[in-house]
Amino acid sequence: MLETTLLILASLFAGFVDAIVGGGGLVLVPALFAAYPSAAPATLFGTNKGAAVWGTAWATLQYARRVSLPWGALLPAAAAALAGSFAGAWSVTLIDATGLRRALPFVLLAVLVYTLLHKDLGRTHAPRHQGRSLALRASLIGAVVGFYDGFFGPGTGSFFVFLFVRLLGFDFLHASASAKLLNTATNLAALLLFGITGHVWWPLAAMMAVGNVVGSLLGTQLALSRGAGFVRGVFVCVVGALIVKTVWDGYAGL
Repeated sequence: MLETTLLILASLFAGFVDAIVGGGGLVLVPALFAAYPSAAPATLFGTNKGAAVWGTAWATLQYARRVSLPWGALLPAAAAALAGSFAGAWSVTLIDATGLRRALPFVLLAVLVYTLLHKDLGRTHAPRHQGRSLALRASLIGAVVGFYDGFFGPGTGSFFVFLFVRLLGFDFLHASASAKLLNTATNLAALLLFGITGHVWWPLAAMMAVGNVVGSLLGTQLALSRGAGFVRGVFVCVVGALIVKTVWDGYAGL
């Protein structure tokens, strides 16, 4: 019972972080591995997705009520992200991800340095594209990052946010709101795959989902009240934490 309570609290905090800028997996996945060290990793990843998908979906709904989003571009982008995630999950059965694991910290470091050097990046919402052009570019982002999420995963939400800011001209608040829809699609794809193969503890996932939704509500409200500058600051912190984690994952055993 104590383990379940701690996991619900961890899921709440993960939902809070995820709703602001992504990165909730930094909290919840290690908590699951600590609570069940002998469990199959696929089952823990599947259970994590079973909770996280509800938090990202709830955050999408909350943002949609307060932030004007280009649904004509985001819906096909979400479909592309879902398809990309399926393709990535299939590819991981054929390709060794070791090289990507070791390269990822350097990619994240480049994202962090670029963000820090460009002080005004993502502070003003000035979309560079409209209509079909925006839909095409957003769908390309969805497919590429979705594939990465299915193939490997860490930092998916942060990559969505950064690319929406850098390539599409969104501010961090609109980028985070848009990323939630695409991240919901990739989480759903992963959950379907894990569920079909029996790698989800549904009762635990349901209890953690409650905490994740509560955290998502709190995080969304804070992001909406504090604005793009606050989301940018959290983004920098989350990417920094991801760099530390991915360095450890990729190089600790060398």
